[in-house]
Amino acid sequence: MASQCLGSKCLTATLTLALAAALSASTALSLYLWRRKWRGLESQIRELEKSLKSSLEKCSAERQGRIRAQQELRKALALPKSDSLFSYPMAPIGIIQSCFSTRNGTPRQPLLVPLARAGLIFDSSRVPPASLEGLGEYSHCWIIYVFHLNTNLDKLWKEPSRSKFKAKVRVPRLKGGRMGVFATRSPHRPCPIGLTVARVEAVKGSMVLLSGVDLVDGTPVLDVKPYLPYCDAIEGAAVPKWVKEDSLLEVASVSFSEGFPSTLADCWVRAEKKSLYASPEEFQSLIKQVLSWDIRSLSQRNRPHDYSIEKRNGKALVKNTSDSLTQEKNTCDSDGCQDEEASIPISGQVSLSSGDNIIYHLNLEGLDVSYRIDCKGNVIVEKIAMSSDISNSH
Repeated sequence: MASQCLGSKCLTATLTLALAAALSASTALSLYLWRRKWRGLESQIRELEKSLKSSLEKCSAERQGRIRAQQELRKALALPKSDSLFSYPMAPIGIIQSCFSTRNGTPRQPLLVPLARAGLIFDSSRVPPASLEGLGEYSHCWIIYVFHLNTNLDKLWKEPSRSKFKAKVRVPRLKGGRMGVFATRSPHRPCPIGLTVARVEAVKGSMVLLSGVDLVDGTPVLDVKPYLPYCDAIEGAAVPKWVKEDSLLEVASVSFSEGFPSTLADCWVRAEKKSLYASPEEFQSLIKQVLSWDIRSLSQRNRPHDYSIEKRNGKALVKNTSDSLTQEKNTCDSDGCQDEEASIPISGQVSLSSGDNIIYHLNLEGLDVSYRIDCKGNVIVEKIAMSSDISNSH
């Protein structure tokens, strides 16, 4: 009996100890879990405090920025009004290295000549190569640039009130008909800024290789933006009827003289190193694409045979003999009208052969291409020579 009582007490003590141990372990586990949860909460609280502090600092900076802007605006409004008050000086971020050496022959619109190539070379001091990362994943890009060859740029920027920009321009598709400058893409604008689209062929360091360009060599570039089809291509966009006359400036055919390939091969030996093209055959294809459109000026197309040779100081000069053309131009200028096409000296585009046939000139990558165009719109490319050789001979 005594032994049974002793065993019962031992069992009770054992159970008590086990229960105490279990409670102690449970308490320890609960304490551990609570501390762990508390540490997590502390971390979240610190993150929230950091985020709140950052937001407060940002709001404070924005508030200070608004205050400074308001102060600057008040100061500006207190100053006498001047032309420079609302000017925004911008410096180019890059330069175009194009196959088009001069304005003559440069396409009037982008993508008309798929083989027209150019390299956009960025100023590495302003545009680090990292800023071009990702551009190569787009097929096309927008390019904002300056019409730097306009003859009135100095007057336009230095004395804008006296620049007298023309409200209307003569449009090639309207055969000289006039249209408001903002209804056209004329380079002669109050702010001579151009917008074009080009195909992105490759991005190499600080240079972007482009194709389908309508940019002349040396064009200053202000900005580049990716082309986004979902918002840039507007389905069902309406344009005037005269814009749809695509065939108006197309030529009937383009052919080359029998000796042209051999002449091109001779020139290619000197031009190959600096060329954007891999072979003379590819360069000849470029010439054909460019001349598939009538690149002559409006006055040349309207009066292609009103030229004579005038000798001055022993040199033969090409002269326009149409008095009516001069009268028309003067009348147009007095009415505030200007030719949409860039004004290019005739002597740089036209010469006369011994048979009084008009020979036109196209300059691509420093190579002078001579061609004729008959009354039916057939282009015959006569020959090609280095522009430097022609200048030296003259």
